[in-house]
Amino acid sequence: MLYDDGRIACDDQALTIRWYYLWGAAKTIPYRRIRAVTRRPLTGLSGRWRIWGSGDLVHWWNLDPRRPAKSTALYVDVGRTITPVITPDDPDAVEAILRAHLT
Repeated sequence: MLYDDGRIACDDQALTIRWYYLWGAAKTIPYRRIRAVTRRPLTGLSGRWRIWGSGDLVHWWNLDPRRPAKSTALYVDVGRTITPVITPDDPDAVEAILRAHLT
């Protein structure tokens, strides 16, 4: 395991986003499917208060009750209509892992 904060995990093969789906299931994204990672600040208008789900049907946020206390989000481009957005406890570490696996 390269990283694991309980909500976001990175191993040698994939990014796992826990509590992604409404029924609590995880979403696993193999690194080869990730096209880009974009770092953005969390503000009141950009998702800080989005605990779970989507407000625009373009971005999907996994369940993270601690998100209002965080300052950074990572948008994970997988080439689909819906973009997963994550807020790891250590965004620098996760961003570095994802960027190291971009092809």
